[in-house]
Amino acid sequence: MEMFGDLNFTVLGFSCNQFGLQSPEVNHETLNVLKYVRPGGGFEPKFPVFAKVEVNGLNEEPLFTYLKESLPFVNPVIGDLRKFYWSPIKVNDIRWNFERFLITADGVPFRRFELHCPMETVERGIAELLT
Repeated sequence: MEMFGDLNFTVLGFSCNQFGLQSPEVNHETLNVLKYVRPGGGFEPKFPVFAKVEVNGLNEEPLFTYLKESLPFVNPVIGDLRKFYWSPIKVNDIRWNFERFLITADGVPFRRFELHCPMETVERGIAELLT
């Protein structure tokens, strides 16, 4: 947000507890978890953080169904199935927290980044999207 927020760009944050049950908090606790626990250190997001959602499985939010149908998976490794809390597991599912999607201002999915993608690569993708 600091780098691109003055352009036609914003970040949207969605909490999800489907990956190793790492986000058990209830919605009203999310901002305090970010501020004091993870990442902690007084972190306050400069972008909207929405209520917790499911991004995979039978109860996934339609937004994530659309994104996953529009952009192919970016990591062929599914991971440790014992840490996944949804069913059925599909090849195009989001693999873990912090997978990112870039979407045009018109709502068209542009690019998908896996969680280990270097932030510099994401930044280049945002710059490309905005030019």
